[in-house]
Amino acid sequence: MKTHQHFFVSILTGLLLLSGFSVRIFADTVHCDVVVVGGGSAGIVAAAQSARCGAKTILIEAGFQLGGNATTGGVNFPGLFHAWGKQVIAGIGWELVEETVRLNHDTLPDFSVPTGTQHWKHQIRVNLPLYAVLAEELCLKSGVEIRYFEAPMKVIPLKFSDTNKENWQLITVSQGEERTILCKQMVDCTGNGTLCALAGAERMRENVTQPGTFDYSIRSNMDPVKAEARIEEIRKRYEEAKKTGLVELGDFRNGIMAVIKGNSSNYVFGADNSTGILRTETNIRGRQSMLRVLRFIQSLPGGENAKLVSMSAEVGVRETWRVKGRYIITVDDYRSGKVWSDSLAYAFYPVDLHVNETGVRPAHLEEGIVATIPFRALLPEGVDHLLVAGRCISSDRLANSALRVQATCMSGGQAAGAAAALAALKNVAPAELDIATIKTTLKEHNAIVPE
Repeated sequence: MKTHQHFFVSILTGLLLLSGFSVRIFADTVHCDVVVVGGGSAGIVAAAQSARCGAKTILIEAGFQLGGNATTGGVNFPGLFHAWGKQVIAGIGWELVEETVRLNHDTLPDFSVPTGTQHWKHQIRVNLPLYAVLAEELCLKSGVEIRYFEAPMKVIPLKFSDTNKENWQLITVSQGEERTILCKQMVDCTGNGTLCALAGAERMRENVTQPGTFDYSIRSNMDPVKAEARIEEIRKRYEEAKKTGLVELGDFRNGIMAVIKGNSSNYVFGADNSTGILRTETNIRGRQSMLRVLRFIQSLPGGENAKLVSMSAEVGVRETWRVKGRYIITVDDYRSGKVWSDSLAYAFYPVDLHVNETGVRPAHLEEGIVATIPFRALLPEGVDHLLVAGRCISSDRLANSALRVQATCMSGGQAAGAAAALAALKNVAPAELDIATIKTTLKEHNAIVPE
């Protein structure tokens, strides 16, 4: 029947085109094994790992490039991959970082030198445009089908049977077009738990969220030494500008001298990108803050010729929703370095909660401690054939403030991608997989797995 329909449509389309009519041709429903939604740090690695395991994998990204906060958000220092003198996170994410550093002729930090509380010394600065393109190349070479400018709109559970081998119908929207994907497994790497919410999973969040950060660079053309000598006058001008609304709290996140020296970034209080409206509001406020700073610097003696040199495409958002999983990682779990029987990945970063009024005061792990991620934290409670990875994994707020960083999102993403592929190929729910099998698969793809 379907063949006859295609023949009829083809004949009709040809006749209409010959008659001068414009014809819109709808593609057939797409079938695949695994769909990953969200092309940030977790999504890139999850999709690549899934495809490398032999699963037909589609990666859906609402934006124009891969990388998430690392690229679009301007946070071009993925980390941390090393702890206490040894590497704890490797695999596909590390492969991407290494290739970016190599191709751009950059140099990796000396990871054998302890950083103490200066953890940023082990961060790796990467060339953002190159990183985005290499992430794209990595996925394509792994066999991933990438779909930009597309977002999930509706999720419908299907009944798996001898004739139907899919568990989900995912309806997406792309520039006015609805598209349908039938798949066996899905992985939510949206950072907001959007896909999980559409599938009926429970999400968690606080009433107040951490501020976001908008990164940009202003060349003040001011002499820092002369500016430092006049700092009291500059601060007085700042207080007056704040009273009149010319600048606002959060505009100078790192202080006025930091901007004068070329280190520009702000705090965007209440930053949220979990809906289109909130994402729009967040980015408008971030960019308007930059304009206030630029105009203030230009109002200072010596700063009249200050210029905007560069800015990120979007505000970097630190937290919104988290998915409630079969286990919720607590901050005590994280700080103790607890290892579960189903731990699949390592995580290493200070507990890093940014507070509106006081900024951030990282709480570093005790020497020798490295946290882990249990598989159950990647499994949304009450929903099968669905995994979550990245910033929105199941965790309490303080634990999440450390788990949200890029290297950890990559390690969790690789675990989720492996599990999704194995489950799809075996036609089982991820929770039914043998943990040892997932660990073996991850090791085969150069991941470092807790034992």
